[in-house]
Amino acid sequence: MLDLTEAKRILLAFEREQLQYVLVGSMAMAAQGLVRATRDLDFFVRPDPENVARLKRALKALYDDDPHVDQISAEELSGDYPAVEYVPPHGRYSIDILSRLGEVFRYENLEFEELSLDGVCVRVATPTTLYRMKRNTVRPQDRLDAETIRQQFGLGEED
Repeated sequence: MLDLTEAKRILLAFEREQLQYVLVGSMAMAAQGLVRATRDLDFFVRPDPENVARLKRALKALYDDDPHVDQISAEELSGDYPAVEYVPPHGRYSIDILSRLGEVFRYENLEFEELSLDGVCVRVATPTTLYRMKRNTVRPQDRLDAETIRQQFGLGEED
């Protein structure tokens, strides 16, 4: 299970490396004030080689130079299947790294805001973006999340 304390530890490592990312998914909802249990951390990254190198440095610092981090590549994140799942050695949660989700959501066009979580600067998808990402998926939990976001932030169904 991934809690907000552990997520902040990861996000602090991202901040130290000046990673260009946008937090999405359940942890983004938590950062926006809607806490729900999750087993992963989802975020988009700018898929250029320099930024992916920053990501790898952050992950290696967090997970004792785990050699599996080296399998993450800018080429893969820029390719036909732009998603990588990284599971830290302890196996308690996973980290989903994306640069694109279909043709609709790309790192370059995600709306985000910077929030402070106990002094950690976090780049979080806006509530409208989170709603758009979750509202039309086939997964029931995503649809529930979308409705919660819509109601909590006063969004219209068309947002």
